[in-house]
Amino acid sequence: MDDNNQKPEENQTKTLYETVQEPDKEQVKNFDPLKATDLTPQIIPQDTDSESVDNKKKYFIIGGAILAFIILFFIVFKLFIGSTDKDKDVQLTYWGLWEDKEIMQPLIDQYQAKNPNIKIEYVKMAPEDYRNKLLVRSEQGQGPDIYRFHNTWIQEIKAVLTPVPENIFSISEYEKTFYPLYKNDLKISDRYYGVPLMVDGLILLYNDNLFKNAGINNAPKTWEDVINNISELTVRNTNGEIVTSGIAIGTASNIEHFSDILGLFLLQNGSNIDSLGTEEASGALESYRRFAEPPNNYWDETMPSAIQAFVQEKVAMIIVPSWQILSLKTLNPELNFKAVPVPTLPGGDPISVASYWVEGVSRYSEGDKQIVAWRFLKYLSEKESMTKLFELQSASRQLPSASSRVDLGTIQSQNEYLQAVIKQANYYKSIPTVSYTYDNGLNDEINQYLANAINSTINGESYKSALKTAKEGIDQVLNRYKSE
Repeated sequence: MDDNNQKPEENQTKTLYETVQEPDKEQVKNFDPLKATDLTPQIIPQDTDSESVDNKKKYFIIGGAILAFIILFFIVFKLFIGSTDKDKDVQLTYWGLWEDKEIMQPLIDQYQAKNPNIKIEYVKMAPEDYRNKLLVRSEQGQGPDIYRFHNTWIQEIKAVLTPVPENIFSISEYEKTFYPLYKNDLKISDRYYGVPLMVDGLILLYNDNLFKNAGINNAPKTWEDVINNISELTVRNTNGEIVTSGIAIGTASNIEHFSDILGLFLLQNGSNIDSLGTEEASGALESYRRFAEPPNNYWDETMPSAIQAFVQEKVAMIIVPSWQILSLKTLNPELNFKAVPVPTLPGGDPISVASYWVEGVSRYSEGDKQIVAWRFLKYLSEKESMTKLFELQSASRQLPSASSRVDLGTIQSQNEYLQAVIKQANYYKSIPTVSYTYDNGLNDEINQYLANAINSTINGESYKSALKTAKEGIDQVLNRYKSE
């Protein structure tokens, strides 16, 4: 330190020594040593009234700001995040179609145990006139909160559809969880409409005994393989009448899934239901009909229905969705058959026709019901839940449904029949020519026009002319449902 900084202290010391007087000897004699408590600093009273008032004002302002922030946060949370499932009681109605209550109830009970304020009533509906009931009752305020619909119904049930909330199922999570076909079927303008719990579509079933008797050891992979095999598999009597058919294709009256198969031919030949005027479409119809056109036919209208013929071992191959296996097992438990993907065109990309059901949430559901319903469907689609559903189905019937989750495909492929479905899950395509949707609408109306086209070619009309007539009616059907 410099001298200037030390001078004030020196002056103070000098002054201090000059003013201190020598103590009295008696005082020194009686002097007590200092105690620690004597060194405690004393608070010297000061004039703090103005500072105290200022501090109180500051604390009041800060406290008020914090309180206002908390209130604002609570309001924003309620408005934008929404209430949780535990806020109040919610009653949901769930319309199913194919699953018995005994299968769905354990999953519902498990969810209700975790969310005791939520009650879900599952109702198994009859498939006949189901779609119309869904629309009419929903509009009347008597419909379900959760319902099942077919993958081809999007245009038909727009009035009751709602998109999956992204805060429950983000687009990336959805597309990572499920097979690619749902992106084509259920995604509209970057929003998904429905949560799939299953996947299904056309597969080829073949009678293993008939194949072995004909000396055929391998299942067909292409249509060329099919054509090479059916001549060996088809048996005729002395009159040239078919006793055992190689494959059930070519007619409409006695093939339960004729429209699905014709839809398959359209897709594999590069056509679709909205382009029936093309050469590809007429070529698809011609390919379909040739299996039943004399003199080299392998199927005709004298045969029983395809399902009955297969059960009676009168046809070696049929093309059906996997759920028909339950019918076959019921009708003939001893039937020995195997399942494989549908044949493809030689050198062509694999394509099969999808036919599955989806769970949706009604736009007519009010209050918290929509968000609670979507949370429940998210729970149903989780891996643990879908594994449980598969187990419940397996315990209840001979064939469960293949799950929609990609991460369950490997283990479910161990099922001798479902492996054919799962192998095709990445290239199933949807087309509104599916039978047994009971929609009394898009599919049923289109299928009737296709049946008429097939029957008219049996009576001699050309493929192109038959499809031209069918196109006129089908285009009207497509336009009507697009505009509704």
